[in-house]
Amino acid sequence: MARGRARCPWAGSDPLYTAYHDEEWGIPVHDDVRLFEMLVLEGAQAGLSWITILKKRARYREAFDGFDPRKVARYTPTRVEALLRDPGIVRNRAKVEGAVRSARAFLDVAAERGSFDTYVWEFVGGRPIRNRWRTLREVPAETAESRALSRDLRRRGFAFVGPTICYAFMQAVGMVDDHLVNCFRRRAA
Repeated sequence: MARGRARCPWAGSDPLYTAYHDEEWGIPVHDDVRLFEMLVLEGAQAGLSWITILKKRARYREAFDGFDPRKVARYTPTRVEALLRDPGIVRNRAKVEGAVRSARAFLDVAAERGSFDTYVWEFVGGRPIRNRWRTLREVPAETAESRALSRDLRRRGFAFVGPTICYAFMQAVGMVDDHLVNCFRRRAA
């Protein structure tokens, strides 16, 4: 609890983490650029801690042209090599190349469905799933919905979109509300 507010325990005491918890995590997102950003960042986080990615997010936004999928989709091998030399991001070739591949797939989905937002929210029936977890141990790492999303994204050519990454993405963009029942954000929703 900080400043008289109960939070989900994972938010800890790091100001960056608590701000993310309080102001972003679990709040429904319907902006395609923001959805693309979170999909790329959740993939970049694979095998790392989320706080590592939060600390690098500002540089990611600069390096990846504000996460504009149209720009990222046009990245050349030369641009990828430049990104791999940037210490401000996770310099993993598979993740950087995967972000470019995912940008291309993202644009295909958006063209097919009118927007990525329309497509992705179909996996939860257009409304957030509001869980009622009391402890972190109850929160699953993946669900039937995240497995379905993962399968479809992979089929479409996206990278770093396993079911656990997809569930983290769904939580981050508010498709799923996993704030614990005693969290002030849960009560605010």
